[in-house]
Amino acid sequence: MKKILIVLFSIFFLLSCEKDFIDLQPISDMNVNTFYKTEQDMNQAVLSPYASLHDLYNEPYIYMGEIRSDNTTFSWVPGNSKDMVSIDNFKDPLLSDNSFVLNFWNNSYNTILRCNIVLDKIDEIEFSDPALKEQYKAEARFIRALVNFWLVRVYGSVPKVDHELALDEAYALGRSPIQEIYDFIVEDLKFSEENLPNAYSDVDKGRVTAGGAKGLLAKVYMTMAGYPLKKGDAYYQLAEEKALEVINMGQYSLVPDYKSLFDVTNKNSSESLFEIQYKKGGTGTGSPWNNSFAPRFSDKEVVLVGDKGGFNAPTQSMSMAYAESDPRKMISMSDGYISDRTGEFVSEKYVRKYYDVSFSGSDNDNNWIELRLADIYLLYAESLVRQNKQLGVALDYLNQIRERARNSTGGTTVPADYLPFGTREEFLLAIEEERRVELAFENHRWFDLVRTERAQAVMSAEQAATNGFDPGAWSENMLLFPIPLQVIQSNPDKITQNPGY
Repeated sequence: MKKILIVLFSIFFLLSCEKDFIDLQPISDMNVNTFYKTEQDMNQAVLSPYASLHDLYNEPYIYMGEIRSDNTTFSWVPGNSKDMVSIDNFKDPLLSDNSFVLNFWNNSYNTILRCNIVLDKIDEIEFSDPALKEQYKAEARFIRALVNFWLVRVYGSVPKVDHELALDEAYALGRSPIQEIYDFIVEDLKFSEENLPNAYSDVDKGRVTAGGAKGLLAKVYMTMAGYPLKKGDAYYQLAEEKALEVINMGQYSLVPDYKSLFDVTNKNSSESLFEIQYKKGGTGTGSPWNNSFAPRFSDKEVVLVGDKGGFNAPTQSMSMAYAESDPRKMISMSDGYISDRTGEFVSEKYVRKYYDVSFSGSDNDNNWIELRLADIYLLYAESLVRQNKQLGVALDYLNQIRERARNSTGGTTVPADYLPFGTREEFLLAIEEERRVELAFENHRWFDLVRTERAQAVMSAEQAATNGFDPGAWSENMLLFPIPLQVIQSNPDKITQNPGY
């Protein structure tokens, strides 16, 4: 049978919760129609979409959020590299049969399917605590919203899937308008923030909280205010209000040292709103990035154990974006390494932010921080500037990020304060620059450029300098990825291609 537009899986790998939330051990394959009978069964079902996020954060999200931007490129590609290079090099055609584009689509809808299983089955089960049932729903709806947020930014209009689909329903489903998808995301997040706890006990640490839902909603509102919906000040105000709710919760604080944010012994820190949980040890739940990002032909100078991928290497412009002696550069990336074999410096940039010693292969203990307070501070500052109000408050929140950077490990000369800006545009550019260095390699850069309508200016210049791209060849179509060819072929009457592909 041909692949249909939504990946329909008959087997789901559920997750055990015998030890704690991040002990993500797969148990047996089970029939979803007969398995869910108790609160404990439903807890396992809720953990399933959390685990499914690994398939997205391990690679696809990095391609779309970082490789597509001016932050990173490849220091090495295998022989059959067209699918990789075309995401990075705007001069090469990005084709609809790109394997990474298809992988992103399939894994996204698989994760949404797991969320919908929870939401479709849960009301059949009696809970001793009704609030726990609503919490489980809220967790599933948060993850569904998060994945839909990625989908709509990557592809534009996409199918809205709010329940398990029968085969005939899948074939009848077309692409929903962008506004409808965003409304769906907002609805899910509003439910989540109202029904999630502010915190969990240690055994459940890592599950999404109300603060995580509020933080994501602030980010969604900021995106809706900008391109492509361009809702403007009304939504910048919504983003401002939601970001301020997070700030005023008293639940979160900037960690004093930037380096400790990415220390594997300090996961789920006071700054973290939501992290994708990983655990090394040969169980298939470790994270790959330290090995994947290491220069392909380096040895133990960069990683002590396991593979090296040459993937997601910082660009020259990324290296130059940091102020002199900004400790965040030393923590986040390196311009090269000293070869143990020759004693010479090898000029090959790589990401250092996710350092750990692998258990074996590419099996590390790093979590992926999807949402953190520094991101919210900068969104809050930007929302104020875009509304041209409380500019002093916006400057204070921008400076708090700079102050933390100056006081971090190795920091001596990074200026602590910005001076008042001559124009609103200069202020916005300063926030853009700060977001780039503060959130480098965390999958924010491309979407920041798109929503602020800065992608054409920034990427045309970057691509002209690095890939020989003709800036006159820029097209707005480049802001979206193609709908996967297999998806269109499976349902040509309902699924149309994005313009330009």
